[in-house]
Amino acid sequence: MSDLVRKPVESSRAFDTISAAETRGFYDLANEKHYSVAELAKLWKLSERTIRRMFENEPGVLCWGSSERRFKRGYKTLRFPETVMRRVHRQLRIAS
Repeated sequence: MSDLVRKPVESSRAFDTISAAETRGFYDLANEKHYSVAELAKLWKLSERTIRRMFENEPGVLCWGSSERRFKRGYKTLRFPETVMRRVHRQLRIAS
């Protein structure tokens, strides 16, 4: 009978190394406003295509969707956290 008793699974050690400040940062990032491509394009008065190109390799951008297949076009949905949007804006402002 003791063989049928399930033992609790040990917690992952990967989360033990995350500090309280990092956890707070993840929590803040998840709760802040996220902008869609259309919202940001309208806000910055740029085309949606330009916004997609500006943020395509930016860390922190949420991206999900399907990849392209032989007969079907791929779709990607992007969401930009406010801190990422502000960081890119600051970089562009400094570059000019």
